[in-house]
Amino acid sequence: SRPRTQRAPTPPRSGLDTGPGSSPHEALAAMSKKYAAAYMMAVLAGKESPSASDIQKILESVEAECDSAVAEKLVSELEGKSVHEVVAAGKEKLKGFGGGGGGGGGGGAAPPAGGGGGGGA
Repeated sequence: SRPRTQRAPTPPRSGLDTGPGSSPHEALAAMSKKYAAAYMMAVLAGKESPSASDIQKILESVEAECDSAVAEKLVSELEGKSVHEVVAAGKEKLKGFGGGGGGGGGGGAAPPAGGGGGGGA
């Protein structure tokens, strides 16, 4: 039999990795999450309808790259919509997936330790 050759350990993949083993869809999904998160941060900061510029400022504040075309696309898709309504609609869609309940409860409290007190003979 042939001896096995060892490969160097593969570094962990980032969410935006488009190398072997990751699909463009995974990269796009990871990228779109940062734009959606920046949009939500702007809403939480009081912007009712954030602009692409608002998204860009937020992403650049954490030294993340910003593609203005992606930011503009997101803003145009959400134009005229309340972000709260969009989130509520998304939650309704997720209900169809069911869920795994809450798992088992924790154990009961431990019984008190025995043997306290002196007791002389």
